[in-house]
Amino acid sequence: MKRYYEIFRAYPHLLLSLPLSLIWLVIILLIRPFIRTRIYLMRSNRIGHFAADIELHICEKKEQHRKELSLFYFARPACNKQLAKMWRRKIIIFPPFFLRPLDYLIRNIGFLHSFVGTTMNLDRDILNLYDKYPAQISFTTSELIRGEKELQELGIPRGNPFVCMIVRDGKYLSTECSTDFKNDYRNSNIQNYILAAEELTSQGYYVIRMGAKVEEAMQSLDSMIIDYASNGMRSDFMDIYLGAKCHFCISVGTGFDAIPQIFRRPVVYVNMVPIGVISTYSSQYLAITKHYYAIDENRELTLNEIFACGGFLNNTSDYELNRIKLIENTPEEIRDVVIEMVMRLDGSWKPEEDDEKLQHRFWEIFPSKAVASYNGRPLHGEIRSSFGAYFLRNNQNWLQ
Repeated sequence: MKRYYEIFRAYPHLLLSLPLSLIWLVIILLIRPFIRTRIYLMRSNRIGHFAADIELHICEKKEQHRKELSLFYFARPACNKQLAKMWRRKIIIFPPFFLRPLDYLIRNIGFLHSFVGTTMNLDRDILNLYDKYPAQISFTTSELIRGEKELQELGIPRGNPFVCMIVRDGKYLSTECSTDFKNDYRNSNIQNYILAAEELTSQGYYVIRMGAKVEEAMQSLDSMIIDYASNGMRSDFMDIYLGAKCHFCISVGTGFDAIPQIFRRPVVYVNMVPIGVISTYSSQYLAITKHYYAIDENRELTLNEIFACGGFLNNTSDYELNRIKLIENTPEEIRDVVIEMVMRLDGSWKPEEDDEKLQHRFWEIFPSKAVASYNGRPLHGEIRSSFGAYFLRNNQNWLQ
């Protein structure tokens, strides 16, 4: 209750709508025998949750044949105006002035908890719904025309394939993280991705480096590598359009990759940590992880050892406490898994003799039924993704 008191103190105008919230409460109680109403707080300030939470909510309703009046409100101003516009075309969104006090009421009165809306696990597709249902939002004709025009203004000729690359660095969340929680262990050096990007351009792909706030530009002279994050051409609209139309996305497992996910685009994850939370719910996903290094023993941890102590750690201080150093993937490792994705998508991928055995061993060790301590909900449904074949071939001792 103290948290809600602080919110009302910070936003005193919400007190004015409390009487109206009571009227709303009476209405939803009266219609309950005929239609179930749920109130959904949209995590609108973080692009990953703003995209995936709502997409999965809609898909879950379809999957469960749930008859429900879903009412949404933004907890904070939308982090992306284009995505907000597209969601408004699909779902019912009320101003927080009307729904926020009502939401606080039903969250704090036991028998009203059933009116609180949520997905099965926020942005985790534990029912593998992305592979079953198409994208739930789409662009209008005028938006498609605008997107094609701005794509050409970026320097990408009509019809040419492009790949989005999102790599979080020290600029990401630098002003939002509290002093007691840091996850900078997920950051990476953008320069380590140039080798992969230049390999892609040699095969005819344009590479677009995404990001709203970045520390430095990519140090490449390749004209087919477009540093959209730092060239002054970034916009909310193009963030969504590029993520929706890319051939695939390269990501370190950060908010933006939810955009290609909800538009059913393939994603290759590199430097993915914690390894226990890699996206496993679609055959369109491919991943490799950072190397976990035991500082006191001066050696790399095996996969079994990682899951014995650090497979789900989500705070930088946890790694420090467990004396684990995370070492980034080399430029060659990044290149190899990216090209593996290209080959899988164009049908030219030919696995070697031991690849299936190595994949089986990896997923045999991977605790797919594990429940993360931070929310007590399953993280994985049916395992459909693949782990990087080149990585497994070059690190077979890791699977001991």
